[in-house]
Amino acid sequence: MDARIARALTTLEHIVLGKPGQLRLALACLLARGHLLIEDVPGVGKTTLAHALAQVLGLAWQRVQFTSDLLPADILGVPVFDRSTQQFHFRKGPVFTQLLLADEVNRASPRTQSALLEAMEERQVSSDVTTYRLPEPFFVVATQNPHEQLGTYPLPESQLDRFLMCIELGYPEPIHERELLRSGERREYLPQIAPAMDAGAVLDLQRAVRGVYVSEPLLDYVQALIARSRSHPDIVLGLSPRAGQGLVRAAQAWATLGGREAVLPEDVQAVFLAVATHRLTRRSDDTAPDDRLARELLEAVAVPV
Repeated sequence: MDARIARALTTLEHIVLGKPGQLRLALACLLARGHLLIEDVPGVGKTTLAHALAQVLGLAWQRVQFTSDLLPADILGVPVFDRSTQQFHFRKGPVFTQLLLADEVNRASPRTQSALLEAMEERQVSSDVTTYRLPEPFFVVATQNPHEQLGTYPLPESQLDRFLMCIELGYPEPIHERELLRSGERREYLPQIAPAMDAGAVLDLQRAVRGVYVSEPLLDYVQALIARSRSHPDIVLGLSPRAGQGLVRAAQAWATLGGREAVLPEDVQAVFLAVATHRLTRRSDDTAPDDRLARELLEAVAVPV
């Protein structure tokens, strides 16, 4: 494993206790140039994870608290008239940063949620006839509360598909919860932490991820998983081509975290639930766990040898 990655993971594990798998997935999502959705109940560390990622990776970051009255211009920016020059100038919004925390994204209206679509996919913002590029790297970490909570709007499929991964943190184990009770707010430690890398190092690692070798049998395996999702009798809509591309990138990033120069089937399996679960909708009203459909796909498709 790259020394910078190892140092970053070690530091993150000192801030977000007892969640090594979720931390590796979050870092893999960033290295794969994706965006991360964290869905869980309030108070389990979603915002702390985003803040820790920015601090440890040396990224500039902004936080936007999504509310029902938030407007697209509050995120993207707005043209402002300058009386001295008699011209309009674009005042950039908080999206012009390297890590954007969209906190409680599903409390905003669908119109405001959709304002992020161009930024997430094209890494740019358009205002009138002018296009403004976003900084690199650009990484959106969005949190959302469970849909059954009051005041939430479900994210549309087009928005969900822009998120490479969706993870849950869950409640901590008793031993880690005791440490949280003993030590207090974990974000208080962040100003004392030296970044493990900077934005340039993150970009270098993202380029290295794209160079990780993916064999033809491995692509056959990914394609078989995608095809199975589209023919599964209980799935309304199968995985999109964008999801397939994201799965390959995520597996390359997972292999990078493991210090490998080629993707293994185990890398695909390690990231598949995070990549696929939020994109799959069951036809029935079955109350089975959300990741059951994705697990069924993994069990139904043979692993290449």
